[in-house]
Amino acid sequence: MQSLTVASYMNKRPVSFKPDSPVAEAVEKLLRSNQIGGPVLDANKHVIGWISEQDCLHKMIESSYHCESAALVEDIMRTDVLSINESASILELGQQMLQAKPKAYPVVEDKRLVGIITRRDVLTAINAHLSSCFSKSA
Repeated sequence: MQSLTVASYMNKRPVSFKPDSPVAEAVEKLLRSNQIGGPVLDANKHVIGWISEQDCLHKMIESSYHCESAALVEDIMRTDVLSINESASILELGQQMLQAKPKAYPVVEDKRLVGIITRRDVLTAINAHLSSCFSKSA
């Protein structure tokens, strides 16, 4: 159970965004990275927001109707970001994900981004743990 920590399964090199970036640029970065969203960082690498595919889709559709350029990341980012630290338990995070709806969490240490962890990462960790349990008993 000791190895089931966020640090062991998080993405240590996530795509992140600047608040003054155009939404269209954020969409391109999300598409290239296969992330469903990402943290918005200030100049000190502190998480100040989160932008998701859903946030971008809404703004891009709206912009396409009016043939306007899309807004900036800071215009559509969420500022009520739930985060977790890297020493947290995967099982506790999984329990938290059952209650709260975020599919991905920024991993923060000393207020700075060190990675992100997704629902898929949590499932991967739990699956690996269960597989090792069953292989030991066989």
